[in-house]
Amino acid sequence: MDAKEFSVEQLREDLAGLGPEEHGFTYLDLERRPQRHERLSGWVLSAKDLNDVAGMPTTHGHAERTYVAAETDPFVQELIDAGALIIGKSSAPELGLRVDTEPVGLPHPDNPLYPGHTPGGSSGGAAVQVARGLLRAAHASDGGGSIRVPAAACGVVGFKPAGEDLSVPGFITRSVADAATLHGLTPRTPRARVGVLTEPLFAEATVAPHLLNAVREATARLEGAGFETVALSPYPQATQTFEAFQHIFTRRLAGLESAAGYTEWIRARGRRVSDAQLAAARAHAAALPALLAEFWQVDAILTPMLAFDPPRRGHFVALAHQENFDEQTRWSPWGSLFNVAQLPAISVPWPVPHHPPVGVHLGSVTLEESALLGLAQVLHP
Repeated sequence: MDAKEFSVEQLREDLAGLGPEEHGFTYLDLERRPQRHERLSGWVLSAKDLNDVAGMPTTHGHAERTYVAAETDPFVQELIDAGALIIGKSSAPELGLRVDTEPVGLPHPDNPLYPGHTPGGSSGGAAVQVARGLLRAAHASDGGGSIRVPAAACGVVGFKPAGEDLSVPGFITRSVADAATLHGLTPRTPRARVGVLTEPLFAEATVAPHLLNAVREATARLEGAGFETVALSPYPQATQTFEAFQHIFTRRLAGLESAAGYTEWIRARGRRVSDAQLAAARAHAAALPALLAEFWQVDAILTPMLAFDPPRRGHFVALAHQENFDEQTRWSPWGSLFNVAQLPAISVPWPVPHHPPVGVHLGSVTLEESALLGLAQVLHP
């Protein structure tokens, strides 16, 4: 457990002299008080600015989309009912559609580990708050890597639960144990065979040597703890999986009433996805866990989370829309597999000499959430 006290009073002190680019909040209300004394009493959290909290503004990552919410989204309300105190909103890109955090007409958070560079996204504000030690944990969500990418970019823990959809709510935390507590889970160390995959799945990308070395070291730690590891190659249907991801991801935006720029480009792609293509994508997703288990014959896979260090702020948005999308995939060419398959996955920080920590990624093939968290604790006690 953190020795530091994470209280409203301490947060007030820690925020002194910090601007929005440094703290990642789009809204703050330090006068709020917890409504109940329950399981999560004492937890001070932010909510991602794609989710409503009654009485707080929601921007959905665009200043012109701002409104004050009348009700609280169900997952966030569950946190409040469990005793957590929601003191503000964390920054996200427009509608959570990118793996950076550069909302339109609003401040762009900076990476605490790489000044001038992106903290990742779409839960980038949450990652900044946890990485700076402002919060012990922050609410987040993951529809293609949006918890795990910023966690890896900022040197903290990002756990995506299994869920029942492409996108699932979760948290960015300082430890695996905190992620387990917030989800009401008890980690257990499983007997597991772990596959190691360093070749990118969904894009041609050159993986940075220090990230490959981090995976080698993590593999050695697992072997030292008694786990069998085996080198893997991409499965033959990976191209089909990424096509399924794109169809499901973009089709969700097809009914959006107004959009511009990159968001309009995504919406237009979604409108070209037919009902038959969507049905085929969902059928592929449903069959994917069994397909992976049969082909790889492992219980979990270990990969890098990112292929290279966080680029400078503005890097993605400066590209043409298709190239922007492709570059995002090159940066994180493994993570969305577990969104399509609806399997739990986690990025944990790994130390690198003379360099900020980097994210190593564990994704389940057969393991339940508690077992995956137990395996992750071997890498990040």
